[in-house]
Amino acid sequence: MIQTMEQLFRLPRRQKRVIQVLVDVVLLAGSFLGAMMLRLDNWSPIFEWETWLSLLVTIPFSVMVFKWLGFYRAVIRYINLKALQAIVAGILVSAVALGVTSHLVDLGLPLTVPFIYAMLGLLTVGGVRFFLRGLYLRSLMRHKMRVVIYGAGSAGSQLVTSLSHGNEYAPIGFIDDWRGMYGTLVEGLKVYSPSELPQLIENYGVERILLAIPSATRSRRREILKSLENLPIPVQTVPAMDDVVAGRARINEIRDVAIEDLLGRDPVPSLPNLLDANIRNKVVMVTGAGGSIGSELCRQIVMQQPRQLLLLEICEYALYRIESELQQLVASQDLQISIKALLGSVQQRTQMDALMRIFQVQTIYHAAAYKHVPMVEHNVVEGIRNNVYGTLETARAAIDCGVETFVLVSTDKAVRPTNVMGTTKRLAELICQALAHHQQTTRFCMVRFGNVLGSSGSVVPLFHQQIKAGGPITVTHPEITRYFMTIPEAAQLVIQAGAMGRGGDVFVLDMGEPVKIAELARQMIRLSGLEMITEDNPGGDIAITYSGLRPGEKLYEELLIGENVTQTAHPRIMTANETFWQWPQLNAYLQQLYMAVSNAQHEWIRQLLQQAPTAYRPEGPIADLVWKECDVPAVRVVKPLRHSPTEQAANHADLLKVSTVSLAKGGTHS
Repeated sequence: MIQTMEQLFRLPRRQKRVIQVLVDVVLLAGSFLGAMMLRLDNWSPIFEWETWLSLLVTIPFSVMVFKWLGFYRAVIRYINLKALQAIVAGILVSAVALGVTSHLVDLGLPLTVPFIYAMLGLLTVGGVRFFLRGLYLRSLMRHKMRVVIYGAGSAGSQLVTSLSHGNEYAPIGFIDDWRGMYGTLVEGLKVYSPSELPQLIENYGVERILLAIPSATRSRRREILKSLENLPIPVQTVPAMDDVVAGRARINEIRDVAIEDLLGRDPVPSLPNLLDANIRNKVVMVTGAGGSIGSELCRQIVMQQPRQLLLLEICEYALYRIESELQQLVASQDLQISIKALLGSVQQRTQMDALMRIFQVQTIYHAAAYKHVPMVEHNVVEGIRNNVYGTLETARAAIDCGVETFVLVSTDKAVRPTNVMGTTKRLAELICQALAHHQQTTRFCMVRFGNVLGSSGSVVPLFHQQIKAGGPITVTHPEITRYFMTIPEAAQLVIQAGAMGRGGDVFVLDMGEPVKIAELARQMIRLSGLEMITEDNPGGDIAITYSGLRPGEKLYEELLIGENVTQTAHPRIMTANETFWQWPQLNAYLQQLYMAVSNAQHEWIRQLLQQAPTAYRPEGPIADLVWKECDVPAVRVVKPLRHSPTEQAANHADLLKVSTVSLAKGGTHS
């Protein structure tokens, strides 16, 4: 039967219309004769010529009315309420035509016959079409994935309508938290309570749950996802209503559950006066503009309408990508903003000076840095050059060129660091703190926060890839925890914190509750409808393996150093007063560190990093790849930090001697 229907639906359009007309003729004639039989209770009128004359007039007229109403243009498989309205209108006109015709030919029919005819015609003509539509949809059910929609609101209703015309999902019911909805019908589907989900999965073979609650807060979505974790099917979601309204997504775009929903952190509205204080009608530069934070800063900055936005990036492709995106954004929003894409390195002082003077930069967001802990641990020299001296050269250029505001994007790994990357970011903070108190030209401030979701190197996309590949998911340690924040929220808070700075401020973003990475992995496995392989469940789908902490990696991240923490006007931004060196002392230290870095004296570099007020406490041996491969041991000299000009000059002389001796012994430095 189903195969015959599929063949029928594959016929050419013209043939299907001819079949519809012929079927309607038979159904209308049958409805007329049936109405006469029901009313008169005998067959005699059927044999009268007036009866057939009425049929010959009424049926062609009815078919013409149906055609005029667009009845035969409607596709049966997509027939809907509008088509039903056309059927009702056509049948009513046909019934009136029957009454008028029978009166003109003096058939002598009772007035109730046209009424009964209308009822029978509606049941037959309309019923056949909806019956065929039901058969078609039933045939599709064999190839569709059965789903339950969580949320019987407007989003859920729209989703059912969209999915019913697709070839992928077959909704079989709704789940809703509101008791008043239980047992009701929405789009023809029953609404169930959340407690009935396991029964629905078992009875109807439900294979997936689709969340249609785009307007719910993240904390509420987290509660719902928590309640769905133990079900044996995956959970997916529809886009947020803001994206749907803005045209960035459609309601039927099924997506994996966003990791921010698992964290349950609701964003706090921005303060407009802080967002545009350092940006509107000003020339703004973003260093590291192609990175995760840098690119999002650029997007946020554009919406605050600077006069000019300078994108500084050392990676050509990253620069091309963010410039193209911003140009499209500016054009779509009809903004009058000049965007300049500049290739260059923050370590090049001459170039930084030239750019800031030529374009008359007023605000700098310094996001350029090497940020991956193991990568910097394996490339110590370049990590220090970029993160420390890149910040130093950019900051000095900003002062010389009269830049008004300099905002350093820092990290929670700068707090009591156990790795070189965190130590270099703390040194960058020390540079900004010292320079803030050493001059009055440029206002320096630092913004420190934890991990951002979706950034390059983030665990979340890595976990998604590993789940799709069938596992295992790799976690460094069972107890490792991290703070997380979305990239847009982090960028907004950086901009707002920068507007609060008075000079030398260290701002700390409220990252919420820390998250265990292993628990995050387990949640992602469960919400994918899979089971974790454990000792109790060896037949599971995906295992979690622990690879051990990488060089320089900490179990727990911190956001503050001191206890002197003050709340600001923004509920998610705090400020801390922390220890730092005055510029003369720091400058002398940076000169020594530069000599050690220039000569790749890794043991001396480690000693110097420990002498600075960074609280650097390395937990393992030096991991630099070049240093580990050196075959000829270089002369390793560790000098104490000296602060007087005489001692500093002597120390520099010693450094030069060490460099000469080291080169003579094989050309390697360690």
